[in-house]
Amino acid sequence: MTLLELDGLRKEFGSRPVHVAVDDVSLTVTEGETLALVGESGCGKTTLTRLLLRLMEPTAGSVRFDGQDLAALSPAQLRSVRRQMQVVLQDPYSSMNPRMRISDIVAEPLVTHDPDARGRRGRARSRERVGELLESVGLPATIQDRYPHEFSGGQRQRVSIARALALEPRLVVLDEPTSALDVSVQAQVLDLLAELQQRLGLTYVFVSHNLAVVRQVADRVAVMRHGKLVEVGAAADVFGAPQHPYTRQLLDAVPVPDPRRARRTRSRPRTEAV
Repeated sequence: MTLLELDGLRKEFGSRPVHVAVDDVSLTVTEGETLALVGESGCGKTTLTRLLLRLMEPTAGSVRFDGQDLAALSPAQLRSVRRQMQVVLQDPYSSMNPRMRISDIVAEPLVTHDPDARGRRGRARSRERVGELLESVGLPATIQDRYPHEFSGGQRQRVSIARALALEPRLVVLDEPTSALDVSVQAQVLDLLAELQQRLGLTYVFVSHNLAVVRQVADRVAVMRHGKLVEVGAAADVFGAPQHPYTRQLLDAVPVPDPRRARRTRSRPRTEAV
């Protein structure tokens, strides 16, 4: 079932000259899959994710979530849909108020969207829910009274994931969620995301320029360049037999630990597997 559908999306900034950040992008995301959006910095990935979350308005085109055109929704209807669409950002520390305790950070979506989470009784229920969410991402419920600066980058990213799950979303946009982490912590967070997806039936849009990570997590890959999609396909096809020259350039730029393997890769015909 198609959960998210982008049709002819275009986003322009400025004038004289106009900068086109997203140019006629059409794309579908199937429920339960991980779609990776890849490309160099400045190619339009982040702008596209903001459009699909309706954090900014497109110049042209439409975004449909579960069959609903987001542009046609009333504020109340959009608020309801926003519960089902959450985001995890690249730098967890910058997305947290350093003066707020972990309990308040994770409970913030609950307080914003659920009136029952407010007041004395609501705070007690929220605290219980926050404890469950923290444990679901591998953190003890006892950390609720601590502050973001007391945790490592990997732990803060787990807190961000817990916050994103608070409203039981169907779609989670992961914007470079592991790029600020070292390799060992990165692997742990990726394993956690895979486990949560399987257990909760989540759909991911995974934004990254790290093709090694994308190869590990993606079901399908969409490659962006200069605001356009240049190639979309199953991950095995895109990595095994890339069709667009730009995709092949990206794959050729991935570091290979074995220099002999790297030389063999460069010597292969372009239509062969990379």
